[in-house]
Amino acid sequence: MTKTWLVTGTSSGFGRELATLLAQQADINLVATARKLSDLSYLDAFDHGQIAKTLLDVTNTAQISATVRTAQERFGGIDVLVNNAGLGYFATIEESDEAAVRHMFEVNVFGLAAMTKAVLPSMRHQKSGTIVNLSSALGLVTLPTMGYYSATKFAVEGYSEALQQEVAALGIDVMIVEPSGARTNWAGKSSQKTIPIIADYAQFKDQVAGTNASVGSEPGDPKEIARLIFEQVTATTPTPKHLPLGHFASVGAQSHLTELLSEIKGVAALSERADQA
Repeated sequence: MTKTWLVTGTSSGFGRELATLLAQQADINLVATARKLSDLSYLDAFDHGQIAKTLLDVTNTAQISATVRTAQERFGGIDVLVNNAGLGYFATIEESDEAAVRHMFEVNVFGLAAMTKAVLPSMRHQKSGTIVNLSSALGLVTLPTMGYYSATKFAVEGYSEALQQEVAALGIDVMIVEPSGARTNWAGKSSQKTIPIIADYAQFKDQVAGTNASVGSEPGDPKEIARLIFEQVTATTPTPKHLPLGHFASVGAQSHLTELLSEIKGVAALSERADQA
C-alpha cells in the first residue's frame, strides 16, 4: 500500500537525504518542502508523478495550509509527517541576540507545532499516522554556548512526549529523533553565531568561532541517519518513542540521565516534605 510522506526542510541536511531516499521507493508518495522551490530541483531525476514540491516556511500559516492541502488533493492524505525544518544558534546565554533566539523558537518549536496541528485532523480521521519530530542530542543534554538551541529542543521533547500520550489511542505514533553532530551544514550556514566578547566568557570564543571550520568533520553520516529514520518508521515493530542517533546522543544522554536520577534520589526525602500538611 502506497504511503504519503510530508517532510519539511528538504533543501539540505537530513531532510534532503531523507527526501532522496523516499523519492526512490516504489510505494511512497513524497511531499517535499523548502523555502525556495529551486532548492528541490535535485528531486526531478526521481519524479514520475509521485512527488509534490511545495513552498514552505514553517512560520507561515498560509504556506502550511497550502502544503497540507496539496498533499491531500494530490495523494489523498498524509501518512507520515517528518518535522525536520530547524535552525541552530551558537552563543553564551548572556550574549545571545533576543531577535535571533525568538526566531529560532518560532521555527524549531512553534513551526513544528503548527505543522503537526495542521496534519493531525486527517490522521485522526484515518485512525493512523506517524509523526517524526527532529529534536537533537542537545534536547537531552546541553553544552556551553548551546543553551538557547537546547531550550528549543528540550521544548520539542516535552511537547512530543505529551503528544505521544494524547494520540496513542488514536492509532498515531510520535517518534522523537535525537541525532548527534552529523556531516551536514547545520553548524555552518544553517546556524547563527554570536562570538563572545565579554572577557568572562573568553574561554568559549574559539568554540563558537570554530564551528564553521568543523563542518564536514562531524561523526554522524546524514545518509545513514535518514536510512535509520526510514527503517524505524516502516518497520513492523512498534515505532520507538525516542531514537537517539550517534555515540554522543546515546552515551551522553545515558550519562546525563544517570546523573540526574542520582541527584533526584539524593533529595527524595526533602521532596516528600513538600506534600506534608
